[in-house]
Amino acid sequence: MIDHLEIAPYDPAWAAAFEAERDRLAQALGSLARRIDHNGSTSVPGLAAKPVIDIQISVDALQPLDAYGRPLSALGYTHVPDPDDAVCPFFHRPRTWPHTYHVHVVSHGGDEERRTLAFRDYLRDHAAEMRDYAALKQRLAPQYAAAAKEAREAYADAKSEFIERIIQLALAAGYPHLS
Repeated sequence: MIDHLEIAPYDPAWAAAFEAERDRLAQALGSLARRIDHNGSTSVPGLAAKPVIDIQISVDALQPLDAYGRPLSALGYTHVPDPDDAVCPFFHRPRTWPHTYHVHVVSHGGDEERRTLAFRDYLRDHAAEMRDYAALKQRLAPQYAAAAKEAREAYADAKSEFIERIIQLALAAGYPHLS
């Protein structure tokens, strides 16, 4: 049994998995969800990734959390309380690792929404940076235990310098291209 994070080759089925989950989320959240976007590595065609579908839900107000937390819970999502809840509350499904879906809730029109989408869109448009990101993830993943929350957070932290650099390039270049 593999006990470290695995990075899988890009799978076109990830887009369909997102679309099906987006429809479930949209039905449960109704007008609370201003946007529901596929983000993270599984949203970038050709990019190797952990096989976890990341979804960003944009809402008008992050508080009260129960407004969207209850419908997400009814769909099987677990909220992970964190000081970051003030900026981006996080939910996952199923309750235990391995997760198949991660949901990040952000303020509609806010900085976190723009930063996440700028990173995604920039990687979609810049193959060299996408390959560099894939190589970084492939180097880092074997160093981190998959089942340990702290290890997964450390893996995310280890990628943050690269991610921040790309976000700054993307924002300076006018990303994201919101529709």
